[in-house]
Amino acid sequence: MVDPTAATVTVGDALHPLREDEPFTFGRSENCTICLDPADTGISRRAGSLEHEGGTWWLVNRSSLRPLAVTDELGFRSLLAPGRRLAVEAPVRVTVDGTAGSHVLTVSVPRSGAASEPAAVGTTTSVGEGVLVSELDRAAMVALFAGYLEDPPRYDPYPKSYAAAAARLGWPRTTLVKRIEYLRTRLTNAGVPNLTGWNALPGLAEYAITARLIAKEDLRLIGR
Repeated sequence: MVDPTAATVTVGDALHPLREDEPFTFGRSENCTICLDPADTGISRRAGSLEHEGGTWWLVNRSSLRPLAVTDELGFRSLLAPGRRLAVEAPVRVTVDGTAGSHVLTVSVPRSGAASEPAAVGTTTSVGEGVLVSELDRAAMVALFAGYLEDPPRYDPYPKSYAAAAARLGWPRTTLVKRIEYLRTRLTNAGVPNLTGWNALPGLAEYAITARLIAKEDLRLIGR
């Protein structure tokens, strides 16, 4: 039985415990701890590794050419460039893209003790307070941002179009647009930044997910 507090990597149905004294490597080479696909030349021979140093687990991009896609526990995606490393302090998904397909590694580590430290003394940050978010508001956001909340292969960290989201809900497009625009206006007036302009919808997605206005369990609102 695997210790629930231990660091692990899950690939498909296989769970691999991590050892602090031994790097966990992954890539095309059969010499890696886990060989993703020896025939897929789109995957680097050694794509990456997980290593323990200074009390922290690190994800290291061992490729000289290919980035690694890293998705945090909230569903936000970033790229780890070749030769760079990233501290893993909460669960993440690592996607290794190849020519024949993509491989997803789910990394779970004991959470950092930083979350238990006392909060800094000072004025409380206040943005978005007092804005009532209704069930219909949440349904509208889930329809737009479902891709952020889905697991692979449905994971897609980009807002849907208004037309596609409205069709998912069975609403007229104008109804969805008006509801989201009114919500954005109220949140902007309450101090939430980055909800206007060309990047307004990604900004709303980031705020809604990090502020827990919507979460994975809310996919039920669109029948998922």
